[in-house]
Amino acid sequence: METLTQLIETINGWVWGPPMLILILGVGLFLSIGLKLMPILKLGTGFRLMWQGRASQTEDGEIPPFQALMTALSATVGTGNIAGVATAVFLGGPGALFWMWLTALVGMATKYSEAVLAVNYREVDERGARVGGPMYYIRNGLGARWTWMGVLFALFASIAAFGIGNTVQANSVADVLETNFDVPHWVTGITLATLVGLVLIGGIRRIGQVASSLVPLMAISYLVMGLIILGLNAAAVPEAMAMVFRHAFSPIAAQGGFAGAAVWAAIQFGVARGVFSNEAGLGSAPIAHAAAQTRSPIHQGMVAMLGTFLDTIVICTITGLVIITSGVWSSGESGAALTSMAFAEALPGVGNYLVAIALAVFAFTTTLGWSFYGERCVEFLFGVKAITPYRILWIVAIPVGATLNLGFVWLVADTLNAMMAIPNLVALALLSPVVFRLTRDFMASNGDGYNEKP
Repeated sequence: METLTQLIETINGWVWGPPMLILILGVGLFLSIGLKLMPILKLGTGFRLMWQGRASQTEDGEIPPFQALMTALSATVGTGNIAGVATAVFLGGPGALFWMWLTALVGMATKYSEAVLAVNYREVDERGARVGGPMYYIRNGLGARWTWMGVLFALFASIAAFGIGNTVQANSVADVLETNFDVPHWVTGITLATLVGLVLIGGIRRIGQVASSLVPLMAISYLVMGLIILGLNAAAVPEAMAMVFRHAFSPIAAQGGFAGAAVWAAIQFGVARGVFSNEAGLGSAPIAHAAAQTRSPIHQGMVAMLGTFLDTIVICTITGLVIITSGVWSSGESGAALTSMAFAEALPGVGNYLVAIALAVFAFTTTLGWSFYGERCVEFLFGVKAITPYRILWIVAIPVGATLNLGFVWLVADTLNAMMAIPNLVALALLSPVVFRLTRDFMASNGDGYNEKP
């Protein structure tokens, strides 16, 4: 086990090294400039289209645009928002939050472009379902000679799903439930596996229905709780913000249980955990958006970019500021335990339990969303017949993941995330002229697109 851990650590250091961080931020910045900052400037349009997309106006897809966004959000709003932010602050200091913000701002253009390409190049499979994502826009957009890269993405993503979307989620929720409610890890694992199995029977339509009900409810509840704590800690907020900006560009010394961090650590863990949280550039979310009942790639792109904004700019910011303003960020705790400690500091006897419940629901919905991503990837590789065996393996992996070592699980998930992101980011760069052209043509003929049906 030690040898395997060292090997994965070596690979992780390479795939999350400077070239990868430059690729993520570089592609996002390139797309942002090419789109003339449209994802940021048209944020209001995105929210309006999301609201209009609660019910579908077309049969070209499996689920309404709103449910597609909620499915994508169900996969992103999870342990990354609770445990991931805490881990970034623990390893990179408060400055890591700044780099999470920056990753999200350019990531909005990345997520927009992913969804535009996913809808534009999607196919209809043998069951009559709309299927799409990086593997399809690589093959259909770049041509047959690039199919190998689409195969690599599908292979990495189908395996990575067991990390970011399965074992990490099960492990984190099992850990926090045992800490707060004395529930054994194996009980959490079996219960979670049973609930996930019951939903997966209904496929993407059931996942979309569950996600559109649970995600808004839990996200709003978590935000309200966080804002209440920030209100209680209002006097500490200005200094917390100052620390975020100051230590994004200058090292921070060791204090308490915090080991200290260089600027590079803030950048590395801020970007890595930012991508883990909002998944912009990973290529996962466009798989869900390709199933949306829409004829307009641009409309779905505008809805898709909201996922990055809501996930990181809103939810992760609340988590990060609660941790910093509470003063426990330097306690030596990490992951969900640190977030739980921060909430308990402000709301004694209540805060830690609320975090535990939020994490459990977030992890459940994330597991549902990523199961769909993995299914679509194995369908691309092996056909529809591979879906049922994959679902069975998915459900079995949940209780196994609940009992694994958290550090090892995070390491594997982190490494696989980068490996699936590389072919997707390369494809986004190569297909960027298509995104720019579709966007330019749409804006020229529809303006904001307010009056056109999704």
